[in-house]
Amino acid sequence: MTVPGRRSSTFSRLLRSGFTDPSTAARLLESEALAAVRTDPVLLDALGATADPDLALFGLVRLAEAQEDEERPLLLGTLVSAKPLRDRLLGVLGASEALGDHLARHPRDWQTLVTYEAADLHPGLPEFERGLADAHDPVALRVAYRRCLLSIAARDVCGTIDVAQTAAELADLATATLRAALRIASAAAPEDAARCRLAVIAMGKCGGNELNYVSDVDVIFVGDAPPGADEGKALQAATRLASHLMRICSETTVEGTIWPVDANLRPEGRNGPLVRTLASHLAYYQRWAKTWEFQALLKARAVAGDPELGAQYIDAISPLVWQAAERDNFVPDVQKMRRRVVDNIPAAQVDRELKLGPGGLRDVEFAVQLLQLVHGRSDATLHSGTTLDALHALAAGGYVGRADAAQLHDAYRFLRAMEHRIQLYRLRRTHLVPEDEADLRRLGRSMGLRTEPVAELNKAWRRHASVVRRLHEKLFYRPLLDAVAQLTPGETRLSPRAAGQRLEALGYADPVAALRHLEALASGVTRKAAIQRTLLPVLLGWFADSADPDAGLLNFRKVSDALGKTPWYLRLLRDEGAAAENLARVLSAGRLAPDLLMRAPEAVALLGDPEGLQPRTHEALEQEVLAAVGRAGNPEAAVAAARGVRRRELFRTTAADIIGSYGTEENPAEEDHGALVDRVGGAVSDLTAATIAGALRAAVQSSYGDTLPTRFAVIGVGRFGGHELAYGSDADVLFVHEPREGVGEQEAAKAAQSVITEMRRLLQLPSTDPPLLIDADLRPEGRSGPLVRTLPSYAAYYRRWSLTWESQALLRAEPVAGDEDLGRRFIDLVDPLRYPAEGLGEDAVREIRRLKARMETERMPRGADPTLHTKLGRGGLSDVEWTVQLMQMRHAWAEPGLRTTRTRRALAAAHAAGLIPTEEAQILDEAWVLATRVRNAVMLVRGRAGDTFPSEARELGAVGRYLGYAEGTVGEMLDDYRRITRRARAVVEELFYGA
Repeated sequence: MTVPGRRSSTFSRLLRSGFTDPSTAARLLESEALAAVRTDPVLLDALGATADPDLALFGLVRLAEAQEDEERPLLLGTLVSAKPLRDRLLGVLGASEALGDHLARHPRDWQTLVTYEAADLHPGLPEFERGLADAHDPVALRVAYRRCLLSIAARDVCGTIDVAQTAAELADLATATLRAALRIASAAAPEDAARCRLAVIAMGKCGGNELNYVSDVDVIFVGDAPPGADEGKALQAATRLASHLMRICSETTVEGTIWPVDANLRPEGRNGPLVRTLASHLAYYQRWAKTWEFQALLKARAVAGDPELGAQYIDAISPLVWQAAERDNFVPDVQKMRRRVVDNIPAAQVDRELKLGPGGLRDVEFAVQLLQLVHGRSDATLHSGTTLDALHALAAGGYVGRADAAQLHDAYRFLRAMEHRIQLYRLRRTHLVPEDEADLRRLGRSMGLRTEPVAELNKAWRRHASVVRRLHEKLFYRPLLDAVAQLTPGETRLSPRAAGQRLEALGYADPVAALRHLEALASGVTRKAAIQRTLLPVLLGWFADSADPDAGLLNFRKVSDALGKTPWYLRLLRDEGAAAENLARVLSAGRLAPDLLMRAPEAVALLGDPEGLQPRTHEALEQEVLAAVGRAGNPEAAVAAARGVRRRELFRTTAADIIGSYGTEENPAEEDHGALVDRVGGAVSDLTAATIAGALRAAVQSSYGDTLPTRFAVIGVGRFGGHELAYGSDADVLFVHEPREGVGEQEAAKAAQSVITEMRRLLQLPSTDPPLLIDADLRPEGRSGPLVRTLPSYAAYYRRWSLTWESQALLRAEPVAGDEDLGRRFIDLVDPLRYPAEGLGEDAVREIRRLKARMETERMPRGADPTLHTKLGRGGLSDVEWTVQLMQMRHAWAEPGLRTTRTRRALAAAHAAGLIPTEEAQILDEAWVLATRVRNAVMLVRGRAGDTFPSEARELGAVGRYLGYAEGTVGEMLDDYRRITRRARAVVEELFYGA
């Protein structure tokens, strides 16, 4: 009978010892199997020192119960008398449920943990081979493998070996296992073994001597025929042996499985033969291999089978590996593969993904391998397949800063230790950090965090992951700054040649010029140089992520030369986290935004203001422009002031467009491309209207003072009236005037004409700003007609002479500047024309169709690809707009929602009215938005307008990046454009042409 006071005392002691379920623990301690030791204080203390005391005690009871009666005293006696065994055995039982299961099934295997000699502390490949020597079938091999694994885990959890040594021992055990499996396969088919030579090449973590507890073991098989034997039959025999080897390791038996053997890294992957000759391997690698395959071969190591054939393979492929960095598209290929890995992680798991997520193990491994391949061409000390050894060699050679390498070394070891302990628990292949509190507690305690294990674990994990997330800055770019600034005497640094190689590998086309810019920016002891040395490693990474890193760096130097002595500029970049990244994106995305910024450098302040990139209202813009014009002393100064506002606001719009399209580390790219297009179109249209209003005010003031003899309004038509202007669009307008009381028509017309002439002159004054051309060719009678008319004149013309296409052009008419009342009355005048009562007649519909067909054949530029021309091409802007406008002219008289100047709004209204099915409306909208974005992208990239994709490769790549395509995928971009517009054209054929 248990005394209540004693129970309470035991309960409290169990809690203090780390048990989370003291009641169950107390019951287990009372079990008959532990009768001989239950009161021994050493046992409870030892259990309390494990990662999971509850699990350790449960495993110990199971192990003790599994012993024969005569053998149990030996286990328990050794347990309390021998500290090394106690720590090892209980440490394993508290960290690994799976190894506890193994010990319960094989109760004598605990004795492998008893001996504590030097050879037992650090066994190597020979010791593991001896441990597997008696295994002659797959089941026995699994039992022997687990027994060896038990000894590695015991040394690991007790801290006898560190994480790197643990990984190396696991790789040695895998090597011994592959040799044993090949021995068993050969014994099962001695004829095949005699008929061929077979070498097993370890790849991945096994090849790099840094294996996990549970991981696929990546291999490549190389076969050959013995002298005088038939090669074909030899390869068939080798394939049978290799297949049997894989099954021996991979298949599930009564003792479970060991690990999958994965041969998919072989040439042609799953589609290629399992075994090839050395000559066949070399032929593939020399002709067909992709960059990632050479990156994978960096870890190749011969581990089993014919040692001479394995050594020949390694000797033959090694030179190819170290020439990989000279291949075209080397770095984009590597980065593309890394992005693909991240993109394939389920969104719900990204934050828990220890290996593949941002700040994970793969980030370090990819970065180290990239630097090895770049600099290993000329430095054999970097030729290591082990990540930590390679990182040490990179630091020793000056390719990576020593302090940065030390931080990454610690972060990588911590993350690998977490990975080991997560997998050790159930011996399952996983890289996900658990969510369950108990699992996190065990994991934290296994890492030596005992006070608040869960909180301490999460804090340490986030800290180390943060270090890794910044590794591109640390590994790739900071050494470049150290190489040019030369501020730390005695520190080993990159040579100019190595620095140039690195810049070239990272995407810089002119590494000599890039180094020159870096030296100009980072050299010296001024505050400016010090801050820029801090910023540049991060900026260089963002530049390298763009389509034109060289332009980004050059533009940054220009901006810094212009603003570097301005205190607020450096403070902005240093203190406003988003400002530096926003600036990097803007400077490397093309010519237009940097050109605007160079002419108004102070606009960089917009990039640090959370509200700085929001478009301003038309009213606010017009008020600012008119105020600036009013302060100017002459019309030239007035229009210069208006242009200054336009320049700044265009930069605001382009910057917001670029940042929204590219995204930043904190904010992903805007997913609603239609909203992006609408914002740009609205902002540019409002800005154009405000600029024209300013030019109008300046023209009136120069000749007439405050009041023009005639009321005057500017009507926007085309894209201008539709609030859909692109960066390079002309402003299509109509001019209307109305004589004031007491002013004759001739005098009024002359005044209106002179104001238009002066406006055009002012807006066409030589300037480095993007031009603003006013186009009035859509007026009655076109170029042959007067530039400006009165309302009665417009009414008379439209009543007597108007053609259908002119009514169509008026669909997008909207007042943009001048006398508001006159503008409204003009709209009242034209509404019956553009929205005819009862809709268009069949003759008018045929006329519009005929005109559109003629335009398609006559206006397409010679040599242009009609499948890629955004304006006149198949399924492009013209197709969609004419289709929508035809619906407006036929149905707007009855559907008020169609009475809008904006294409997308009219399309949505047509869908809401049931005039176009949902799918067809979405197809047309998608094509229109895409074509508009391409036009905007071309202007942003080239600095001049264009209606088709650029032909120059870097410009085409920049358009792709703006549209959201990764580097090296412009072919996919063009295919997508053709597919989307082809579908739109099919809808146009049905809805517009009635096909």
